[in-house]
Amino acid sequence: MNKLSRVEPGPGQESVWDFPRPQRLEKVSEPLRVVFAGENVARTERGFRVLETSHPPVYYIPPGDVRQDFLIEGGGQSFCEFKGVAKYWSLVTGHWSLDVDGKQSAKAAWSCRMPFGATWQSLAWWRRSGVSVCKG
Repeated sequence: MNKLSRVEPGPGQESVWDFPRPQRLEKVSEPLRVVFAGENVARTERGFRVLETSHPPVYYIPPGDVRQDFLIEGGGQSFCEFKGVAKYWSLVTGHWSLDVDGKQSAKAAWSCRMPFGATWQSLAWWRRSGVSVCKG
């Protein structure tokens, strides 16, 4: 049987196995933006990231820094023992209701109460379905 061994992260890298459980909330010092279908759908200098063992960092952006014209309710919800109930959001462009030149990324984001007692809602982003979270 092959035994797995730890690979030390290189310079400037992080290992998800070094992240804590329960998770840790960190302020992001650099601006963050979310790009979908070539459009900047969110930009903030007030972002946070959540680090949790074995999970990639998740970036949270205040809703006031997200273009609401790109969001529609994605349906469904989930529960996390640390963050509580999450609601899902889809991203759309163009005339999505008519399916004309529109693009959609289903359940591209979710919103929940920020962990650790913060009082405002935030949106976190999946890095999939054509959605990118970028620094700077």
